Amino acid sequence: MKEWEKNFRQVKPYTPGEQPKQTDVIKLNTNENPYPPAPGVLKLMKELDGTALRKYPDPEAGALVSAASRFYGLCEDQVFTGVGSDDVLGMSFLTFFNGDKPVLFPNITYSFYDVWADLYRIPFETQRLDENLKIRKEDYFKENGGVVIANPNAPTGEVMNLSCIEEIIQKNQNSVVIIDEAYVDFGGETALPLISEYPNLLVVRTCSKSFSLAGLRVGFAFGDPNLISALNRVKYSYNSYTMNTPSILLGAEAFKDRDYFEMTRKKIIATRERSKREFRSLGFLFGDSQTNFIFVRHPGIHAEKLFSDLKDTGIYVRHFGSPLISDYLRITIGTDAEMDVLFDFLKHYPGIR
Repeated sequence: MKEWEKNFRQVKPYTPGEQPKQTDVIKLNTNENPYPPAPGVLKLMKELDGTALRKYPDPEAGALVSAASRFYGLCEDQVFTGVGSDDVLGMSFLTFFNGDKPVLFPNITYSFYDVWADLYRIPFETQRLDENLKIRKEDYFKENGGVVIANPNAPTGEVMNLSCIEEIIQKNQNSVVIIDEAYVDFGGETALPLISEYPNLLVVRTCSKSFSLAGLRVGFAFGDPNLISALNRVKYSYNSYTMNTPSILLGAEAFKDRDYFEMTRKKIIATRERSKREFRSLGFLFGDSQTNFIFVRHPGIHAEKLFSDLKDTGIYVRHFGSPLISDYLRITIGTDAEMDVLFDFLKHYPGIR
């Protein structure tokens, strides 16, 4: 190692799901929405002219903040925007977790949390899920420098009810509690109504899943104006222009069509419930996922081998290398037609009844 290389920051990066280059595949590995964005979004995308690219974007993302606040029934000073919920969460770690006490989050959850903690030199302590891969609220009733909980949790898909979430917030009023609701539109109860009661609560959302805008990278944090102001101060100290103009305008447009949002959301939920019945009939084991994916294992099949064989046929799902969950596959809910292709493959797979 050269002398100047010794000053490099050493971190183990987050590993995203594979993005295959070929298009003739069934992609069920990154929890994207299988349906296109709202028609108004596609129409506006065609109408955008060179001004949207030639000029700097609005650093306050005013159009997007306004649209999101109306959609969720909040005040604009309760809304923060970022380049997907990853940017929002990373900014939140940087902003709120600067003490000596460890930040608490589950040992099986969104694997970016420990990456941010390592990157920003934040002490953290993971809490074990129970034998059913559920979060135990009591594990978060101790001294800490912050709490982060994905609800529904990923990759398990399990939901914690709102009363338990509120109990965790009540027990931690001396630290910021972040509830990551990337998948809440597919099940579970949002913590948004609690932000007016608890000034230490930050709720994080994304447009990548239920709004079909993963390619635009549009994310939000909702909370007390003091939390939002703190996030903006850090943002403006780092990069004032985090969101590009097309993302601001197209993201705002997506919030105007609630009917389309509800239609696609309900279609995914219906396909998920049908898929649960299919997986169950094939002998797979899984929890009651309330997301746009199902976390499955089969007692007679090696998950990594099935993952590889599915990929060889052009069906991409997600397998995690962690020993704690190496028996599982996370399978995104696609269209009914895509899921039919998956189930047809599984019905003929050796070892599956």
